[in-house]
Amino acid sequence: MKTLQPLQHPVSSATEPASRFQRLIECLKNPTLYDHPAEPITLLETHISSVLLAGDYAYKLKKPYSLGFLDFTTLDARRHFCEEELRLNRRLAPDLYLSVVAITGSVDDPHFDGTGAAIEYAVKMRRFPQESLLSNVLARGELRAEQLDRLAQHIAAFHAALPGADSSQAYGEPDTLHAATRQNFSQIAPLISSTADRTQLEQLAQISEALFARSLPLFVQRKQQGFIRECHGDLHLGNMALIDGEIVPFDCIEFNDNFRWNDVMSEVAFVVMDLASRGRPDFGFRFLNTYLEQTGDFGGLQVLRYYLMFRAVVRAKIAAFLATEAETPEDKRVQAWHDFHHYLHLAQQFSHTPPFLLVLMHGLSGSGKSTVARELAAQLPAIHVRSDVERKRLYGFSPLARTDAQPGAGIYTQAATQRTYARMAEIAREAQAAGYAVVLDATFLSAQQRAPFKALCTNTWIVSCEAPAEVLRERVRARYQAGTDAAEADIAVLERQLAMREALTAEELQHAIVIDTLQPFDAQFIAAQLRQKGVTHLQ
Repeated sequence: MKTLQPLQHPVSSATEPASRFQRLIECLKNPTLYDHPAEPITLLETHISSVLLAGDYAYKLKKPYSLGFLDFTTLDARRHFCEEELRLNRRLAPDLYLSVVAITGSVDDPHFDGTGAAIEYAVKMRRFPQESLLSNVLARGELRAEQLDRLAQHIAAFHAALPGADSSQAYGEPDTLHAATRQNFSQIAPLISSTADRTQLEQLAQISEALFARSLPLFVQRKQQGFIRECHGDLHLGNMALIDGEIVPFDCIEFNDNFRWNDVMSEVAFVVMDLASRGRPDFGFRFLNTYLEQTGDFGGLQVLRYYLMFRAVVRAKIAAFLATEAETPEDKRVQAWHDFHHYLHLAQQFSHTPPFLLVLMHGLSGSGKSTVARELAAQLPAIHVRSDVERKRLYGFSPLARTDAQPGAGIYTQAATQRTYARMAEIAREAQAAGYAVVLDATFLSAQQRAPFKALCTNTWIVSCEAPAEVLRERVRARYQAGTDAAEADIAVLERQLAMREALTAEELQHAIVIDTLQPFDAQFIAAQLRQKGVTHLQ
């Protein structure tokens, strides 16, 4: 359901199109009008649409309303926005969005795609059960991290294919962006009365102002670099469904260009925020890290916190509107105020920047360090940076590309390795500036490689992964043959590592956690240990 703005009284013309529309909807509940089994027909209402669920299909009609942020008062406008909805949603959900159908005849005797002039239009969609909504899947505990990985890859590819807004377009201009942020706070303020709520709101407004002022050059740069694109616009768990094991985003914003043309990092922030709001910040960072692995958009971390706060405050505003609407039942009013405080608290959490924590992974190929790093980064939470991926990105290869370079040659020369580690240090500094912990995922087999990174931060810890040599050989052989991982190391590379590796020094072992990856690994426990060690170390 679209809930970006408060529900206002719809504007009607003298012919009362709203009443006419409701009469049409009632007549469309007749199952004999459909060219497929349709009984029973169920009607779902949103602020701006009426959706008829008929058998295996759904028909979505736009209400003849003007709500300030949209105008559906003319038939031409409703046809146009039905066509836009089809165009935009086919980008991500081509199997769900089938066609725009004309409704002909009369209000009292309507027909789908009949003869004569159209009296209304509908978007025909393939129906899926409400249990498939990702919000419901998560609530049942059935959402898997691997599904979020594939979603992140899908969204990354989707964003990459979109052209950026050019300088002649107003989309993504910093002043326009921040005006929406200020509007959120100004619209919430008259709805709350408690001193504590007002104080918290004022604090968040001040933090947003400071973040915006500090990041203004970055917002300008983001547009210049093409990161303002025609995104989904409303990418949260209620607008995604799990269909045949894959997450399918649907219900793009079609009615307002400004709501849809966003910084891609704002879209990513919506998913991260929504997962965090539902008690799974680890899933949010899993999604974020997979997206960053695909895109390399680590510069976006500098504006991510602003967008996380923005998305949470928007949700708080929506809850406050619902809580103060006269027609809201008392039980829903109570829940809405609970949601308001929940999202406001979440925005405040996003505003905090904890002491910087840097984790260096350590281990031979096949030791399981990337698996540990991925889960650890989700639990800390932290930004996960893989040398295998960043090395390939530096030389123009995709993460899963096979370069077939021999050890010490191609992109695996000593110079290439130095360049890769330098890039990882650069990303770590970017993340540190943005206030995020970092897990650097590389072999780090020599003290010489580790030393510059330990100098980046006094709060640096090593997580060393170990396994017997025969297990390492078996894992490397299987991974290389599967070809489904960014790592290209084969048995020859592993044997070379076994011969050249350097053990952690006695001093390093005082700041290290050693993991036997033959044993079960509790990422949550290790993350808690690292957070505590970091706090203790800084004191």
